[in-house]
Amino acid sequence: MTKKLINILILLFFLGSTAGAQTKAIDKLKVEQKKTMERLAETSRMLEQNAKSTKSSLARLTMLNRQIADRQLLISQINEEIVLTDKEITRLNKEIGEKNAELEKVKQEYAELIYHTYLKRNSHDKLMFVLSAKTFSQSYRRLRYLQEFSDYRKTQAQQIEALTIELGNKLVQLDHSKKEKERALRKREQESKQLETEKQNQQAVIEELKKDESDLRAKLREQQRQMDNLNNKITKLIAEEERKAREKAAREKAKSAAAKGKAGSQDNNEYTMTKEEKLIAGNFEKNKGRLLWPVEKGMMSGKFGTQPHPVLQYVTVNNKGIYIDTERNADARAVFEGVVTQRFTVPGNNNAVIVKHGNYRTVYSNLTEIYVNEGDKVTAKQKIGKIYTDTEAGNKTTLYFMVWKDTNLQNPELFLAK
Repeated sequence: MTKKLINILILLFFLGSTAGAQTKAIDKLKVEQKKTMERLAETSRMLEQNAKSTKSSLARLTMLNRQIADRQLLISQINEEIVLTDKEITRLNKEIGEKNAELEKVKQEYAELIYHTYLKRNSHDKLMFVLSAKTFSQSYRRLRYLQEFSDYRKTQAQQIEALTIELGNKLVQLDHSKKEKERALRKREQESKQLETEKQNQQAVIEELKKDESDLRAKLREQQRQMDNLNNKITKLIAEEERKAREKAAREKAKSAAAKGKAGSQDNNEYTMTKEEKLIAGNFEKNKGRLLWPVEKGMMSGKFGTQPHPVLQYVTVNNKGIYIDTERNADARAVFEGVVTQRFTVPGNNNAVIVKHGNYRTVYSNLTEIYVNEGDKVTAKQKIGKIYTDTEAGNKTTLYFMVWKDTNLQNPELFLAK
């Protein structure tokens, strides 16, 4: 294999790799766009349901905010697709130009071969060329030369055919990429118009809500009071569970020491997880960012941590968990296998369930019915209870979801699948 041919093969390999990476990036973007559009469709459906009861509410505003955020994300994804498609078009145009030049060169070489073959088409001349050699060895070399000349001509013809097919494929790819770009541009325009409409609806709801600012502030204070009660109750229950676990560890250590005839130490009476609990906790942690959502369908309406109020200026809310809006009559479901350790009621917040996953815990609150009992082992996707629907707030159906590690709050958004 000649050095020139090796260099050509290396170049083709890298060109193919670049093209493949570009196509994969575009395909990945389309998958992400599909997920975003599915969320938009779900939010639109929930907004439509909400509109039947009330045209201006915090629930509606939250959904509009989420819809606008997803619409902006979709437009950003479309822009990225357009940029990548432009690069693909540039690459294809360059390759087509190179292939055209290569094809013309091979055609020219082939035309010259045919011309020379035509001039020396007399088989008698070929025979005399071989027989006129001074030695047998020279005759053989001349015969080989004629054969190689003939083979080379066939190879050139095959190369022309292969280049023509490859060029045709590149042109088809180019046409496809151009159409994809046109489609993306049309979609971007359509989504941008839709975004403007949603922003106008958002502003209208905000203005309507601002008219009853005093009532809004009063409701916020009451809601905060209820959530503080719930969070305090959960914190106490988890602290109590941890205390009992430590006491159990101390008793088992003292019992073991007594059996060996030694005095039990009061130090290091830390609770040690069983092998099964360690396995579950390890798997829970390994699946961070991939855990199931605690509802089959829904959207996050309240993020973890300190957030600005969507209407009231200079007012913030501090969420210890996340709020997930879902459809009416929806059920909460376990995000991972575990054991139910608590089921309890807090006035104003309905019922709640705590599921333990080794040293992790998940909390499912605002339930009207509970389907599980303390001590039950649950599996991922298993129904925990029915989520409360507030008919006075436009059929708002919201689950309050928390994640704890030992006695430390965690951000649930980091654990759930995107």
